[in-house]
Amino acid sequence: FALLGSSGSGKTTLLMLLAGFDQPSEGKVLMSGTSVTEVPPHRRSIGVVFQNYALFPHMTAAENVAYPLKMRGVGRSERDERVKAALSLVNLTDRGASYPIQMSGGQQQRVALARSLVFGPDILLMDEPLGALDRRLRDQMQHELKRIQHELGITVIYVTHDQSEAMAMADRIGIMSGGELLQVADPETIYAAPSNHFVARFIGDCSILRVTNLDEGRGYEIAGGRQLLPSPAKTPFDIVVRPESVSIRSVAEANSDEGFAVPATIRDITYLGSGWRVALQISDGQSLLANVMRGDLLAGSLEPGKSVIARWAPASVAVLPTEG
Repeated sequence: FALLGSSGSGKTTLLMLLAGFDQPSEGKVLMSGTSVTEVPPHRRSIGVVFQNYALFPHMTAAENVAYPLKMRGVGRSERDERVKAALSLVNLTDRGASYPIQMSGGQQQRVALARSLVFGPDILLMDEPLGALDRRLRDQMQHELKRIQHELGITVIYVTHDQSEAMAMADRIGIMSGGELLQVADPETIYAAPSNHFVARFIGDCSILRVTNLDEGRGYEIAGGRQLLPSPAKTPFDIVVRPESVSIRSVAEANSDEGFAVPATIRDITYLGSGWRVALQISDGQSLLANVMRGDLLAGSLEPGKSVIARWAPASVAVLPTEG
């Protein structure tokens, strides 16, 4: 489960409440239906991994991993076996005698992870643990964390401000803003059916377009074009259009029946490597984003000021109640 939100949204505060490092001003913290609100952190069966790793610099990797077991009074023989297994789990069997200063950031992160798992917690809390790593190491650790989670079957609550990281790693995502959970759902639902304008804009790029509602919410009109919806909307609504859902065609194709079409003018073009992000202005003045991939017939003729037709499939839009 990923807690996703911008800085100051309340993600880390919620994590600290779950861990027992902070106390709620009201309400309770429940685990498996039982209140742990008054239970101290060391008795909650929760492992925590912080962004700064919090390793003891004067201890070796093995000694750092062993520390939670030592504090719990686990005997030396059993402690050594558990440490060995934990280091093996994170692929650091040969680095047990190394000190943190002798290890890379990725290796230190693995030690911190092993230490949080060695005592067999029921829940693992992770507070932006990959934020200090470069992109390559971050991608590698994402795969490692998913492997370990599936191998152990442990519940993981993962705090991040990185949308792509949350989408890649989580089975379910909670979007936070201003101390509130705005939506909780699987990644596909969060992306395709956001609950409000904030969630739509926070998860990936999108265009939110004002439309004229038709026939009591059964369809909409925009820039002279009309489109029916799969199911009627109950209130005045806007539509959310993702750039990968928008295709650009020449004006000569205006009469094609391939989806919904509106006249537009190219305002800006940004090269992305795999293709181009095209900023459009539709004929009623609203802005629309579109992705054009390599190999597209129009890819070589895109230029600011050019008149085109923007199209999208009716089922590709999300409908949101109008705000403001």
